[in-house]
Amino acid sequence: MFYGLTKFLIWLPCSIAHPTFIYGKKNMPKGKAILCCNHRSNFDIVSFLLHVKEHPKILAKKELFKNKFFGALLKDFGAIPIDRDSTDVNAIKECMKTLKENRKLFIFPEGTRLKDESQIMGEIKSGTTMIAIKTKTPVVPIFLMQQHKAFRKTQFVIGEPFEFTEFYGQKLDEETLEKANNILKDKMLQLYYDNKDRLIKTKKTRRGSKKTKETDKDGK
Repeated sequence: MFYGLTKFLIWLPCSIAHPTFIYGKKNMPKGKAILCCNHRSNFDIVSFLLHVKEHPKILAKKELFKNKFFGALLKDFGAIPIDRDSTDVNAIKECMKTLKENRKLFIFPEGTRLKDESQIMGEIKSGTTMIAIKTKTPVVPIFLMQQHKAFRKTQFVIGEPFEFTEFYGQKLDEETLEKANNILKDKMLQLYYDNKDRLIKTKKTRRGSKKTKETDKDGK
């Protein structure tokens, strides 16, 4: 209800504290899609949504809804609460309903935050790939290049959408879903390896490297 107003009010302070850059916006398809991003902090989804035109539904752990104000804000942002300790049938149904309505769904396929910055990515949970295959929905891999830190550049890279067409019509047993999970993880990790120079450049710039600043200025 107040999604547009909320974005307007928090965009400036959030952008100053966490300057965010999103690359590959042209890869965002029209219509339904599942947006899959690695997860570093509770601020990930906020920084992403503040800098894209899309207003996807978001799958979020139910614990975040305990605070009435924050819970109301999450619902306004289109969040679907999910119980991570069980097979949450209601959440899955709501996800499928969202895609049936030709809308986008944002999911952190790892299922939890990866707090250790030395690790690149955690394991993929099967819920994401199961929903994508059952609903025959394009998947958009997204990678957050580094953990949020105040006043440090935050970079998301959006990859090209793909589908799990090879699994359509198959029985979704554990082995099949594991294969699909590995494909999704590989697609997401590829974004990191293809773009990690951005992370290195950011670190050099923060040290005040004159050479790096001159390179950035010349665009080479």
